[in-house]
Amino acid sequence: MENPVSFRDKLKRGQVCLGTCITFSDPTVTEALAGALDFVWVDMEHNPLTLAAVQGHLLAAKGTEATVLVRVAWNDPVLIKPVLDMGAAGVIVPLVRTAEDVRRAVAACLYMPEGVRGYGPRRPSNYGRRGGPDYIRAANASILPIAQIEHVDALNNLDEILAVPGLATVVVGPNDLAGSLGYPGQPRHPEVLRAIDTVLAKGRAAGVPIGLGAGGEPDELAGWLRKGVGWLSIGADFWLLVRSITQLTTHIRDHAQQ
Repeated sequence: MENPVSFRDKLKRGQVCLGTCITFSDPTVTEALAGALDFVWVDMEHNPLTLAAVQGHLLAAKGTEATVLVRVAWNDPVLIKPVLDMGAAGVIVPLVRTAEDVRRAVAACLYMPEGVRGYGPRRPSNYGRRGGPDYIRAANASILPIAQIEHVDALNNLDEILAVPGLATVVVGPNDLAGSLGYPGQPRHPEVLRAIDTVLAKGRAAGVPIGLGAGGEPDELAGWLRKGVGWLSIGADFWLLVRSITQLTTHIRDHAQQ
């Protein structure tokens, strides 16, 4: 697993963890960015990433301090198992609604008897060099099952969700949460912000770190940190690229017109 203990320990110490979403297939984007980040969020839900591409990103992060989290397309053990067998430190499960949804997600991440994950690690076992009961215990203790809070039902069931044994952390998806609350395309709507504040308050009370998929405006990000967000996914690889070239070309053209 790529640095799951490091990520968990940082959150326990109250250290803010920063990362970004990976959408490109080419693993060099992870290699280029990982050195500046605490984690990378490889996104299989909204992007055409194959399992081979995901494995490339895992390999690209090896030797860095960045923890690799993979968001699968759905809460399905068939989708969760292979990314863990490749060595992902954690799995982000989208659109959970109930505590039972989260229990299923956690079970898919853990070996028996704590879960239902079938045994077949390759990279995490150092290609068969590690195994046995000690390996099983270590894997179950380190894997990061992560539930994404992005539906009004999850808000209504939040206390029960946060109490699920084995859940490492939750992450808020503001855009889908906004749509579910009746404000599509308005992640900064006051009602959406109040809902996120509720997640943060309940997370603090339950001792569960809260993450957020955020934009990239510095003042907005600082505001979330002041409110107690423990980890932030800042934009995405393509967004960072577009933002950088837009700012640079705008500055040059403005300068050329003076």
